[in-house]
Amino acid sequence: MQTPVGRRTLLGTAVLGAAALAAAACAPGGGGDRPAARTPASVSTDVAKAGNVTLTVWDQEVQGGQRRQIEKLNAAFQTKYPNVRINRVARSFTDLQKTLRLALSGGNPPDVVQANQGYAAMGQFVKAGMLLSLKPYDQVYGWTKRYPKGLTDLNSVTPDGRSIGSGDLYGLSLNGEIVGVYYNKDKLAEIGVQPPKTWDEFEQALATAKSRGEQPLAFGNLEKLPGIQLYGVVQDQLTGKDKVRDLVFGRGGAWTDGPNVQAAQKLADWARQGYLNKDANAVKWDDTPVDFARGRGVFMIGGTWWAADLHDRMKDRVGFMAPPPRQAGAPPTTMGGESLPFSITAKSRHPDVAAAYINFITSPEAMDVSVETGNLPVLKPPTRQPAEPVMKDIAAAWDALSRGDGITPYLDYATPTFGDAFGGPLQELVAGRTTADRAMQAAQKDYTTFLKK
Repeated sequence: MQTPVGRRTLLGTAVLGAAALAAAACAPGGGGDRPAARTPASVSTDVAKAGNVTLTVWDQEVQGGQRRQIEKLNAAFQTKYPNVRINRVARSFTDLQKTLRLALSGGNPPDVVQANQGYAAMGQFVKAGMLLSLKPYDQVYGWTKRYPKGLTDLNSVTPDGRSIGSGDLYGLSLNGEIVGVYYNKDKLAEIGVQPPKTWDEFEQALATAKSRGEQPLAFGNLEKLPGIQLYGVVQDQLTGKDKVRDLVFGRGGAWTDGPNVQAAQKLADWARQGYLNKDANAVKWDDTPVDFARGRGVFMIGGTWWAADLHDRMKDRVGFMAPPPRQAGAPPTTMGGESLPFSITAKSRHPDVAAAYINFITSPEAMDVSVETGNLPVLKPPTRQPAEPVMKDIAAAWDALSRGDGITPYLDYATPTFGDAFGGPLQELVAGRTTADRAMQAAQKDYTTFLKK
């Protein structure tokens, strides 16, 4: 039985502990059933002496603030090292997940990629020998001294790909992430509602918005993952952070436990009451903030990766909060973590330059660039503080979650196939085609099958 051990996330001042997840990585690879983890034979940090280099980088930094951030960092790197040209290939998160494995297994893979944490991506890529261990580069650049252990653990994998949270380091992340509640300040004022301070007040605000002819929540769920995140936010409030962590990491509990079923029933109720737009399952995830900025929805539950785009479109009219707790004044709780890490592919022709690039884009100066471009840096920036109101909101939420140990893991970490196994039933649930009990039974079936392997 594979038993994922609990993960916690470090926010700013490193308040949470490390995680180990058991992974059922089954990716094929050449040279036997278990390809050896790849490590560089030697290390050079002299990029200038590498000659003329084209470094191909695949990333999913396509949102406005993320795009500006990586473009600015890439330009600065090329200015510092004029012998290096970065060939950037930008793909959406969904497209990157669909195409990355094929690219890594081909004869001419990119040099640097963003390989998602978890069983289904990084664990399998490491097992298949597709990523390069960063341990030798860490010894030179000191990444594990710069980053808190809980963050590097999330990007660390054993050579067999079966345990995430131990083994060698395989990537570094640039930004932090939390899933919270965006709100349209103008629309709240029009319906006479203040930003809610408790979960009950939040639900009352949804009801008031509906009664005033407004769409309460902007929600796009074509890709299934948004539904899982929406469920997770509700689950955090009804179940509590410790039980959610235990469940996701296989330490106890079941998806069919009462509070988890109640969270699913809440989504069904919201859909039935018209709090969710009826076409939710046909709306793309990336279109949701666009619709919200155009006035479709008083609230939107989503990640901080959308903040810069929303500020560009809405300016001071958009606000952000952590999901309100059940009791006034209680510490908030929500899911989050760190952004997709940048990794070096095992077949890179320029691994030393790739390592220098990763070091550059995750440096303290890069954290300042993260703030400047409207993002949430994973580490404390040395000089910059957010200027935009929505980013100030996010920084305050990040700080409150940090102090209160309020981050829970992304639910799709639970199994390699959870995105489809639970995301599909949640689509059926919000469409009114299944029940909360059946949706949670589907989640439990996938979960039990994984844990028994």
